[in-house]
Amino acid sequence: MEQQSAVDLQQAVLHLRDSDPRLAAIIGQVGPYRQPSAARGFAPLVRSIVAQQLAGSAFRAIQARLEAFFDGGEVGAERLLELSTDELRSTGLSYRKIEYLRDLAARVLEGSIDFEKLETMDDEAVIEALTRVRGIGRWTAEMYLLALNRPDVFPIGDLGIRVAMREVYQLEDDNFESRAREIAERWRPYRSIACWYLYTYLNESRGR
Repeated sequence: MEQQSAVDLQQAVLHLRDSDPRLAAIIGQVGPYRQPSAARGFAPLVRSIVAQQLAGSAFRAIQARLEAFFDGGEVGAERLLELSTDELRSTGLSYRKIEYLRDLAARVLEGSIDFEKLETMDDEAVIEALTRVRGIGRWTAEMYLLALNRPDVFPIGDLGIRVAMREVYQLEDDNFESRAREIAERWRPYRSIACWYLYTYLNESRGR
């Protein structure tokens, strides 16, 4: 899927500002949208698995230790399967996540996960394909879609998004999901960009 052009991104931000006054205030505070570089293939999906249920600092430490086993820091499927359990455990990975990563690597090498093919598929088809892999749920697949710079992903299960939306929209726990989805409908078809602003707002408000 091709990345959006600069003109599209400008239109996206204008749409978000016009459709949501509270998000417009965040946009004014954060400033221009800075599109991340797209990350493709095995490595970003590994990052999504490693990040499951971890705080940002713990994830970054484990990921850095894992990448140290790979030339240039680029995690590859073949090399990952060569690493022993003790080597992988030394990074801080749990036994379960090691199982998940090995299962993913095996599927990539046998061809049942084809990253070039995934890029030609729509978002829900990508999620369906990836969630067949052990240890990959919807959140992990959505993180991968965000890494690809897909424009309209809304990872409602992500802790950062939930915290930011509670703060910005004063959402309560008892109706959080229904209200969050209702608000995010205003952002279509640029929910990923709205989420980028929420992530950035949250990081900046906490001095990260």
